[in-house]
Amino acid sequence: MPARPSLAVATVSLLLLAACSGGGASGAEKESGDEGGHTGREGDGWTVLHYSMGDTNLEPFMVEDVNEIGEVGSNENLQVRELMDRSAEYGEDPLLDQGDWVGARVLDIGQGGTTELVEDMGDVNSADPQVLADFIAEGIEAHRAGHYALIISDHGASWPGIGPDEGSDFDVLDLAEITEAVSSGLERAGVDKLDLLGFDACLMANYEVASAVAPFADRMVASQELEPGHGWDYRSLQLLADDPDATADELGAELLAGFAGQAEEQGTQDQITLSLLDLTKMDAVDEAFETFAGALTDESDTVAPAVGQSEATTLAFGKSPDESQDKHLSDLGLLVSSIGDSAPEVADQAEALVAALDDAVLDRVEGVGTAGATGLSVYLPPVEELADPAYSDVESADPWGGFLESYYEVGEAIPSDEQPVFLEGDQGPDVSFDRDGSITLTGTFDAATIGNVTEATISYALTNNDGSITYLGEEIADFAEEAGSGVVSGNYDLTVLQLSDGEDSALAYVELNLSDDLSTAFFDVPMTYYASTDRQQSDPKDALLSLVLDIEAGEFVSETLYTYDEVSGGYGELAPDPKGIVVPDVLTITADGEQLWEPTTDVGLYSDVANLTYEFVPLDSGTTIQADLTLYDFGGNASVLSSLVEVP
Repeated sequence: MPARPSLAVATVSLLLLAACSGGGASGAEKESGDEGGHTGREGDGWTVLHYSMGDTNLEPFMVEDVNEIGEVGSNENLQVRELMDRSAEYGEDPLLDQGDWVGARVLDIGQGGTTELVEDMGDVNSADPQVLADFIAEGIEAHRAGHYALIISDHGASWPGIGPDEGSDFDVLDLAEITEAVSSGLERAGVDKLDLLGFDACLMANYEVASAVAPFADRMVASQELEPGHGWDYRSLQLLADDPDATADELGAELLAGFAGQAEEQGTQDQITLSLLDLTKMDAVDEAFETFAGALTDESDTVAPAVGQSEATTLAFGKSPDESQDKHLSDLGLLVSSIGDSAPEVADQAEALVAALDDAVLDRVEGVGTAGATGLSVYLPPVEELADPAYSDVESADPWGGFLESYYEVGEAIPSDEQPVFLEGDQGPDVSFDRDGSITLTGTFDAATIGNVTEATISYALTNNDGSITYLGEEIADFAEEAGSGVVSGNYDLTVLQLSDGEDSALAYVELNLSDDLSTAFFDVPMTYYASTDRQQSDPKDALLSLVLDIEAGEFVSETLYTYDEVSGGYGELAPDPKGIVVPDVLTITADGEQLWEPTTDVGLYSDVANLTYEFVPLDSGTTIQADLTLYDFGGNASVLSSLVEVP
């Protein structure tokens, strides 16, 4: 069977049937232009510092962003300073009137796309906190204003930070270094706080991040989910150019509206998030969070099953079928509400935390695939083996890290007679062929253990001549107590996802999710990417293809290829070379039990993503597959029923 699989919330058969608030300004914000409210303010208007860690494959997108800034430019109300670190590896796109270059330049952006070269820094490590601190201090000192904003752009990984800078040994600007740099830069400039801190990057709307940076800004704008490459629409800065008295709340709302509008134009609107947070309210959130985490720790023996069940069903971000690349980020508000509903022992603390979070999140945008997102995520790996040891070094994670330790201890201590076990033993599940050409697997388990169960899945694999099996996907299965026993049932329609570039085709592994209204399906497909310049295919890049299917129309309406960086743990959209190669990766279990994600074929597909086609094709008659029903508890214990099935 595969390693503990990530959730899927629909069956392929269902798909095939269809496919053959903005908050007002707070008192603190109203004071932000008043010298009595903040230090280091001079006059009115805004200074925006934009920090592009572009020595990465996101460089083409970042260049587009700065060119958008150039459409606004600076005037008497708005001054924009840019640091752009560029690479020789990722295109020659001209940036305003500077053209193309390699290394970092600091620019003051003027009207009509003009720039003033402040400094040509050459080869520099943009993940060095000293470089960021200097940029902040010198930018503010050169452009004193009534309001200050800093926006950092690159791959994002939530609490692990932002980066990498590929030209500097893939160095990462981690969370401690971000806070160090912002604090140092502001102190040197004589400014106590930014009006707005933005992260134009994936996954940075995270509790651990917001708590850490709260002392240094009044507002934060960031995304809980992976961000499409187009990122924010920086033409939103026109608000500041037109109105020197614009507040941080008004700027945040404009950034959210611009991002949503651009996503609609680009066809990426279904899976977006962006949040505007009042960081002056984070003290109250921190206090409620610490109280909630403490209550969970004190009651861990009792509430652990509710936590596991909530983790398994709560909206999550940065998901991947390859759990080593899954970010294990759950929506904080939804998770806490679910735990509070299931565990009366911590219901009051959960309610208080949700209320504090609601106060801190002033506005947010979401897509149909992220509906209900509450504005911040929190780190929650389902089992200790998947937890990153570096989390213990994150200062803002202390209360939650203490709870996680107790949670995992309770999970490991589940007695064997309270772990889920299928009663059929070696007999395998009951297998029935349905009229629509699918199969249904059914198994039973001791209903007395259902309190610890978190999820059930059905997985399907091809059997190979060498004794290995190759998994091509998984879906959610249903489990419930019926007539005194537990029953698990899963359905599989005997189709597989096939990708084609018009010349060659390859089968792919899929993880499936559905929108709440069942109108849209989301597929995550793990892949490997090779640039066309990598002729020996010696520099593979982990990638994740995100597909969106309009179920009623039966059409894939968008496709986005994200790249995953192993060093930083960060994600960002990949702008693939159309002549490069992508190969779907599938999960293979060798005859001796080793688990490998490996190419599904020796033939790669051209990485012109817009021209790839996707189709669910029936398995050939006579094909033998292994179909598994798997039942999990919150401790990671699993029971599996397997059956070999011949496709009719």
